[in-house]
Amino acid sequence: MKTAHKSSVWLLALLMCLSVMQGCGARRTPNLERIFAEAKVRKGKRPIIVIPGILGSQLVNQETGVVAWPSAFRISDNDLRLPISPDLKANRDQLVASKILDTIKLARLVPEVYIYHHLLVALTKYGGYAEGDWDNPKPDGDRDTFYVFPYDWRRDNVETAREFIQRVESLKSKLNEPDLKFNIVAHSMGGLVARYAAMYGKGDLPDDDRQPLPTWAGAVHISKIFMFGTPNEGSADAFQTLLEGYSVTEGLRRRIRLLNKLSREDALTAPSIFQLLPHSAAARFLDENLQPMQVDLYDPAVWRRYGWSAAYDEKFRRRFADGLEGVASAEKGEQRLAQLDAYFAAALRRAKRFQDALDAPVEGDAPVALFAFGGDCEETLAAPVILKDRKREAWITLTGPQAFRQSSGRKVSGKEATLAMYAPGDGRVTRRSLLAETLAEKRRISPLFNTSLPIVYAVFACDLHGELQNNKTLQDNALTALVSEAMK
Repeated sequence: MKTAHKSSVWLLALLMCLSVMQGCGARRTPNLERIFAEAKVRKGKRPIIVIPGILGSQLVNQETGVVAWPSAFRISDNDLRLPISPDLKANRDQLVASKILDTIKLARLVPEVYIYHHLLVALTKYGGYAEGDWDNPKPDGDRDTFYVFPYDWRRDNVETAREFIQRVESLKSKLNEPDLKFNIVAHSMGGLVARYAAMYGKGDLPDDDRQPLPTWAGAVHISKIFMFGTPNEGSADAFQTLLEGYSVTEGLRRRIRLLNKLSREDALTAPSIFQLLPHSAAARFLDENLQPMQVDLYDPAVWRRYGWSAAYDEKFRRRFADGLEGVASAEKGEQRLAQLDAYFAAALRRAKRFQDALDAPVEGDAPVALFAFGGDCEETLAAPVILKDRKREAWITLTGPQAFRQSSGRKVSGKEATLAMYAPGDGRVTRRSLLAETLAEKRRISPLFNTSLPIVYAVFACDLHGELQNNKTLQDNALTALVSEAMK
């Protein structure tokens, strides 16, 4: 009887393994070449525009031709810092976007890192698309074609969305197809650019405190938006970037780090990073007891109080007052610091207005459908912890899980901190943010998903933020929808 019982248990375990997608064996990936063999040769597929995420476009000094990003070392010609003034539109330098980051190889002995390479290969090799030229499109560039939209990812996302619409209008004119609509494949922040472009076209944010109202002016150019890891409710990772800096390859299977990462001083000058911060309703901070605390993330006084970002680091402020290079008079130094503070307030205000525009209620059926592709297997920062160092009378902000002692003397373990601070996601963006679930608590519009957005399809896989667009399971799902769409 015991032998028969053991055999039954073993058989049941085997059947369970087989039924859960071969979970007991090696992970399998779809054979995209075989799956899409027929679709590849099918003609008439709607054209696509690929919009990369933050750090996903190469930046070049237009005067010297020197590549500023990505690069192994920092020199004067590739300084990533934008000028600082309250007039965000005027803060320009000599860097321009040249192309999407396909593959990075910084040195002969350093392995290649694939950024968007596998996504572009999937579109051509499996989907049957050919890359198009914005300036000189082929006569058949209105079908079976994809276009890549590189942009200066440091700048205001509204500005980028307007530039995007202008380029699309020009392309449609050259194709002589005024009614043509494109599908958008966007990664990370690129999804926010695409959403704003669809909702407002070339429209700017209101100058006053009026709630932006979607006009869907860009819907005449856009059919569907495919979002890979888009932070629709912001990302605590952007907050961490403003505090500590960021590396584009830091999460790519943790193979290498760029020697020249985006420093926190670089991040300070980029309005787009402020626009990636958690939205007001979604921002979460914890106290030493791991309990929620009220923090207005868009009040500059809060940043000053806690010493967040380079803007409120005393060493940086002294350097900035001296002009970063030389020594200034006390009066000149005070003027520069006042300019820094005014810039910071303007960047926060602009970020909140941008988020308000994206969070605006969708009335009726949205003319542009959203498809969400994300990761939910990685612990992802969702709620930083704010502690008071009683000895130094200074504030400490934890953006990574670690053990610490409460003022009562109780020790909080690293595991306990992780459970409180982190949530399922892709390591950069939480599942909750991708689906915009916080706003859904007040305004759910989808019968299928807990979301406040017009998401008609969502799928998740186990991968890091920087590799979602290269994940074959997600590519399988995205290509299925892309190649199956009827143009008319």
